[in-house]
Amino acid sequence: MKDNSGNNEHSPSVTLLARTALLAFVLTFMLARILVFLIMSRTIPDFYLHIKGTHVHHLNYGVFLLSGVGAYLLFVRPAWGKRQITAAIYGIAMALTFDEFGMWIHLGGSYWQRASWDAVVVISSIFGLVAFAPSIKRFRPHHWISAIILILMLIIFSSLFFLSFKYAARKLKPKFFEVESKAPK
Repeated sequence: MKDNSGNNEHSPSVTLLARTALLAFVLTFMLARILVFLIMSRTIPDFYLHIKGTHVHHLNYGVFLLSGVGAYLLFVRPAWGKRQITAAIYGIAMALTFDEFGMWIHLGGSYWQRASWDAVVVISSIFGLVAFAPSIKRFRPHHWISAIILILMLIIFSSLFFLSFKYAARKLKPKFFEVESKAPK
């Protein structure tokens, strides 16, 4: 796959764009989670947008930003500097949208759904691979060995990680639901 400058998919320019999107994605996800928790625990004022009594979730902001980024890239085809800004906005939009992935998959429900966390981990991983992995055509034996070791470690880590989530869910889920039940509507 080539970008507008004719560079291959893992050229420095595409790698930098992926890294910019990843950084914006992770920072926005963390900020969104922190703000939601602070609002729900009434530590900071409720500044959610309400239209005629309906809470507008931040995934809607993400959808509108994604639509704008898509139209901008399709119709304007920006120069390099503006593509970096666009990559950051894209990362922000993806985080706002997928932070509430569980809510749009299950059409409502608790903000703290596991599906949202899973979606954020998967998207972060994809951004990370595009940002840091060499293309498969450039894989050498040491890359394949590293990939196999990484996959084995990920399998072990994932199983331990999911076990810890089950434990944490038993301990923390009631507290999160309590905070959510007392949160501004």
